[in-house]
Amino acid sequence: MSAFRMLPRHSRGFTLIELMVAMVLGLLVAAGIVTVFASTSSSNKAQNQLAQLQEAGRFAVTRMGTDLRMANGQYCTNTGGVAKIGTGGNALDHIRAPKVYAKNLIGAAGAVSGAFGDVTTAWGAGSYPAAPAAPYTMPSFLFMRGYECTLTACTPVDPNTTISTIPAMGTAINNRVKGADVLTVRYVNPAAGWAIVPAGVTGSTLATSSSAATITSITLVQRTGEPQVSNAANGDLFMLADCSNAQIFPATASSVGVITPLANTTDGFGTGAANLPTAQEPESAPKVFDVNRDFQTVTYYLKLVSVNNDGNAPFTGALIRRVNGGTAGRGGSEDELVRGVERLDFRYGVQDNTGKTSFLTAAQVDAAPAASCPPAELNAITATGCLWRSIKSIEVSLLMDGQTPLYTLTGNQLNYRYSADANTGLLPPSGHAIKPSDQGFPDQLLRREFSVLVPVRNYNP
Repeated sequence: MSAFRMLPRHSRGFTLIELMVAMVLGLLVAAGIVTVFASTSSSNKAQNQLAQLQEAGRFAVTRMGTDLRMANGQYCTNTGGVAKIGTGGNALDHIRAPKVYAKNLIGAAGAVSGAFGDVTTAWGAGSYPAAPAAPYTMPSFLFMRGYECTLTACTPVDPNTTISTIPAMGTAINNRVKGADVLTVRYVNPAAGWAIVPAGVTGSTLATSSSAATITSITLVQRTGEPQVSNAANGDLFMLADCSNAQIFPATASSVGVITPLANTTDGFGTGAANLPTAQEPESAPKVFDVNRDFQTVTYYLKLVSVNNDGNAPFTGALIRRVNGGTAGRGGSEDELVRGVERLDFRYGVQDNTGKTSFLTAAQVDAAPAASCPPAELNAITATGCLWRSIKSIEVSLLMDGQTPLYTLTGNQLNYRYSADANTGLLPPSGHAIKPSDQGFPDQLLRREFSVLVPVRNYNP
């Protein structure tokens, strides 16, 4: 009998060919799984970025709209004037901007510091006038001021030269993003201030001279809902306003809240009734404000930041909201609202003296001739920038990106449109007037445009 036995067929092992076929099939299945996983992962990243991008864009335009709607507001009135019927039809009377009795509204020279230290247009800049030598109506360009910026410069001037400590344009970390506009608006915080009450009522009161009814002092008394009297800081400027007019004047403030207008020539324009604020009737519901604190100066711009917060690439743009020069002691701050903003452009809906509305850039508004402006302000010191008081709406355009590069994106997925550049269709990053690479941003990003038209609440047509 043979020593070897034939094994049953079902007990035999796999041949080399069978093993190789099985390995190949296994690799094909694994490759398919990996491909599906990679595709799903890439799609998931893109979808998450798109969702975050959309959320950030909606928040940005909503937050900006809140400030822009308040532009030019001064307590319960506006600077645009009041509609009236004249021989030539409907028109605006003279604007109702505050009358200024302070030499140092801009700057910090003198014993009383300038309330607008974070200025947008300095006295004597370009075609703008030198500092006035007599009381004047606050000009329109100090209530609202925009800058149209390209990759190399802003028109009419770079705001880095007129707004204290705002970054210069560049492609390094913390630079201002190249090609992004800048806008500053001002308005009075309506929740601030102390109400002036009639005699016999507990609250803040005025004392006047017997001869000219000019204000000799204001005694502040905190009522429910009003700020502490100590918020009225010595050395600040103050504004007395009702629903018809307002006055800004230099004054001293005692620790117990007694405000005394200054009649010297260091801070004001001198003695005499013409150089001092006048009393306003308590029945007109006037309020007194600390201008340095209660006048909100809000500037929007884009700053270059590191996505990973390590100072290195990749970079993206952050929307910055700067209030009162970022000085905390004056109620100021400088906050990063959202990231992923590459472009920021403003167009201004302007109504000229014929009633026609046009959408203009900041440079076009600034360069408009005086003949196209509505009636000039009383005691006007210049016609330059007069159309800034005629802004009835502001169109805001933002280009948002996904911040983190996605190198799996195809050419079509990288294309985008940005209407501020008059694009009529989708273009690749390299096809735009301002390319992401010019600004220091990578091309491989999802990008979407957001725009909103914001009506200016304090414009009176």
